Amino acid sequence: MKLFDKLFGKKNPEKTTAPAEPASPEHAVIVKFLYGFENLDPLDELDEELRDLLADTATGEYDGYDISPDSSDGTLYMYGPDAQQLFATVKPTLEKTAFLKGAVATLRFGPPQEGVKELKVIINKGITSW
Repeated sequence: MKLFDKLFGKKNPEKTTAPAEPASPEHAVIVKFLYGFENLDPLDELDEELRDLLADTATGEYDGYDISPDSSDGTLYMYGPDAQQLFATVKPTLEKTAFLKGAVATLRFGPPQEGVKELKVIINKGITSW
């Protein structure tokens, strides 16, 4: 057996490398908010700020936003390996954004499937109509 190991490149059969860690579950922070402005400039500014912040801190990825056709409400999408760390990173930015007062951030601790633990946080403790 050792002869075959030498011939075929296996140097030390007793020493094996540990299998790679499975990929972390995809956590998320999803923020639902009331908007109501016709102009998307404030939302686009927030979009750019969140994108830059998460790229600079490497805590996750900002995936963008959805806005309703009448601009009455929208959703922000962020993903990473740790929802709590991701939220802690973006929370100051979310709290200083006036139109996000009362927004509901859902921290999802795993992939998007039934039974995954979620935590809902109200930004600036405002009141929402969700």
